Amino acid sequence: MALYVQKFGGTSVGSIERIKAVAEKVKGYRAEGHDVVVVVSAMSGETNRLIALAHEINEEPTPREMDMLVSTGEQVTIALLSMTLNTLGCPAVSYTGPQVSITTDSSHTKARIKQIDDQKIRNDLNEGRVVVVAGFQGADENGNITTLGRGGSDTTGVALAAALKADECQIFTDVDGVYTTDPRVCSKAKRLETITVEEMLELASLGSKVLQIRSVEFAGKYNVPLRVLSSFDDQGPGTLIVAEEADAMEDPLISGIAFTANEAKLTVLNAPDLPGVASKILGPIGAANIEVDMIVQNVAPDGKTTDFTFTVSRGDYKKARAVLEGVVAELGSGEISGDNAIAKVSLVGVGMRSHAGVASRMFQVLSDEGINIRMVSTSEIKISVVIDEKFMELAVRALHTAFGLDKEEE
Repeated sequence: MALYVQKFGGTSVGSIERIKAVAEKVKGYRAEGHDVVVVVSAMSGETNRLIALAHEINEEPTPREMDMLVSTGEQVTIALLSMTLNTLGCPAVSYTGPQVSITTDSSHTKARIKQIDDQKIRNDLNEGRVVVVAGFQGADENGNITTLGRGGSDTTGVALAAALKADECQIFTDVDGVYTTDPRVCSKAKRLETITVEEMLELASLGSKVLQIRSVEFAGKYNVPLRVLSSFDDQGPGTLIVAEEADAMEDPLISGIAFTANEAKLTVLNAPDLPGVASKILGPIGAANIEVDMIVQNVAPDGKTTDFTFTVSRGDYKKARAVLEGVVAELGSGEISGDNAIAKVSLVGVGMRSHAGVASRMFQVLSDEGINIRMVSTSEIKISVVIDEKFMELAVRALHTAFGLDKEEE
């Protein structure tokens, strides 16, 4: 008999019919003798509806009251799922985050979990009940309701699995695992049987939306076995996310290809090549709460000027450009160029550690397709390139084939 923490997202519980399907799935695990703790999100669209209501009153409502409001979405789901389970003859009890003592810091709308008291859950499990917990929420030490930020239900699931020392945390979603890339872009994408936490972190940070990045970090920190499964398909084992591969010699060269079109590029041209200029450019960008991703600096042949290029989220493009206008005025020289029609494509794989030539092969593939590389960034297990957005899908498909990800397993 195993203890599973199972998380179901908003799409999985988006209607009464789907809630009934989730209840049947949970009942099946209980029938096999397993203990089950279920973490659920609000029904799909509910959180957005609540936020819209708040913005009808105030465009910038206070964070504390926003947490009080949006946390109610999950409370509806836990009650409905528990009612359904009980109707099916599967004893169940529902709890909000504060009721099971998920204690967080006081950072409203983006709180972090500090402690979980698992005794109440254990008592219910010992009495044969399924425990249904509201994801995404907790309470600070003063009893104020807090939320963990978008996607926080994944984090709740992994945190409960860590506290309970569960055999596995299972994330049920609308896909049946983690794929080598998005099947909607590349029809030859394959589901991965396993992937390392390190690789999953890279894929999540680079645009893969299967898992919320904080939940993967949590799983890695507390060594929680994490499995991605489909809510709608009972076939297949999904994808298991593990701390590290058992035998690094067998690691595939590339595990996956991530991509995002949510990118914009800004360049300060002909800035003075002097100490502190990079800080003068990026300092105000950071002060404006704009996150910078890739950075490239090129010094002119005369050694007196430099072109300083960086990327930001496309939604921050206009704001960042406005900030740079003030920076250029302060520097007394330089001009600004920008491009908000770019995309980032990334190869990810722990196999890169033991194989040379991955970057050159990637560049050759893109060259053969007539795709110009605008920027490059690398880490130990990742290579990212910035290209024109119109070539993004072509690049993904070409790289997927070139690195052998299309091949059927023998």
